Amino acid sequence: MSLARLDAHRGTMTWLGIGNVEGLLHHAHWAERSARATLVTRGGIVGSELPAVQAAVLPVEPGDTLVFATDGIRTGFSDDVSTREDPQRLADQLLSRYGKGTDDALVLVARYVGRQ
Repeated sequence: MSLARLDAHRGTMTWLGIGNVEGLLHHAHWAERSARATLVTRGGIVGSELPAVQAAVLPVEPGDTLVFATDGIRTGFSDDVSTREDPQRLADQLLSRYGKGTDDALVLVARYVGRQ
């Protein structure tokens, strides 16, 4: 299980993960900072073997793209993440290209738009 909380007032995202859901934050303005941040997850099972967890807080700007992918998605999908692609279309493409076909799979894509 991986969770992310966006705080538009502070321009931050807080996230944490347990188990095997991969998380990626792709920055729209990559020239100003590292292009990507990946979620560091802790091994464990929610409801059974819960490890100590620590959330990470990252700055976000409008246009940044968050992607969560379950273990039914092959590694390497992050190379195809683009902040220019529509979030739904990107999720569909990643699922189609990287889905293992032998496991259930989910890709969630969200674009941070900032304060409205």
